[in-house]
Amino acid sequence: MTKFGVMVCGHGSRSQAAVDEFAVVSTRLRERFPDWPVEYGYLEFANPVIRDGLDSLREQGCDEILAVPGMLFAAGHAKNDIPTVLNTYAKKHDIKIHYGRELGVDPKMIAAAGQRVSDAVAKANAELGHMDNHDTCLVVIGRGASDPDANSNVAKITRMLWEGMGFGWAETGYSGVTFPLVEPCLQQVSKLGFKRVIVFPYFLFTGILIDRIYGFTDEVAAAHPGIQFIKAGYLNDHDKVIDTFQERVTEILEGENLMNCAMCKYRAQVLGFEAEVGAAQESHHHHVEGQGASAPGSNVEDCVHCDTFCTGACRLVMQDHGHDHHHGHDHSHDHDHHHHHPHPHADHPLGPESVRDRVKK
Repeated sequence: MTKFGVMVCGHGSRSQAAVDEFAVVSTRLRERFPDWPVEYGYLEFANPVIRDGLDSLREQGCDEILAVPGMLFAAGHAKNDIPTVLNTYAKKHDIKIHYGRELGVDPKMIAAAGQRVSDAVAKANAELGHMDNHDTCLVVIGRGASDPDANSNVAKITRMLWEGMGFGWAETGYSGVTFPLVEPCLQQVSKLGFKRVIVFPYFLFTGILIDRIYGFTDEVAAAHPGIQFIKAGYLNDHDKVIDTFQERVTEILEGENLMNCAMCKYRAQVLGFEAEVGAAQESHHHHVEGQGASAPGSNVEDCVHCDTFCTGACRLVMQDHGHDHHHGHDHSHDHDHHHHHPHPHADHPLGPESVRDRVKK
């Protein structure tokens, strides 16, 4: 009889608070799946790494694993890095691993986001005096990715909150990799004439980037004392977020595990990213797994494609890259510029290069 196990795959962070918050997700999912072992692991910067969680599930007798990315949207980590780790592990240990989809644009996630924004509005009204949402500007800050489809999903979240909550205006910014970045976005918003701006990081957990977002908010607020800049809380383990994680696991077995492939830059010729169609699936994280851990990279000649998730199915066979080559980057930064195809507008005045220059200052 098949024994299922659940694996939650995260990115990892240098922030212990972020790692602790991610671990809470697994704890809460164990309550939702009392008959199945639930483990978690990270791509980099923290332990346990993903293969440690998979080892634990095998040791508990699991012969079929339902893995889900602990990520909001499907960009490089969800489409490349995690599947590479899972495919390599499945081949090595001859075990079935089914890969689920990201949290994505989902009514439950929008409800969770709406609650965080509403809480910030209510607190501001209580402390600073009532102001109608029509007289307030909402700014949603996403992580930012090298995948325009993932970035567009952040903009969709913004629009759903804007229209659903009746804000006077709304803008979308990003913490890195794409544009507009946090500070230029907020500087632009300060010119719109609104007396209150709600800054909402659409992030799952805390960490260096959350600190950076709030820090830029404070800087812009100091430069514009006539505007109330209100910092909303990030999603964290909101009940609706846990509900969505639970659904992503169960839908794997129900055959409803669908993702948006129409605008995937690896499948379709997306404007500006045409060169990445059919790019080989590979991970860029093996050399920084864990906390200084020495971990071998994947060395797989063919890709064990997942059954219910499109990642890999439209891609070239994963190649044997070896791992003695120079990647041209290090990981002493906050993961803003891995060795991927460059953004077609990397020199955008509001974009990726400006955050690097600013951080150096």
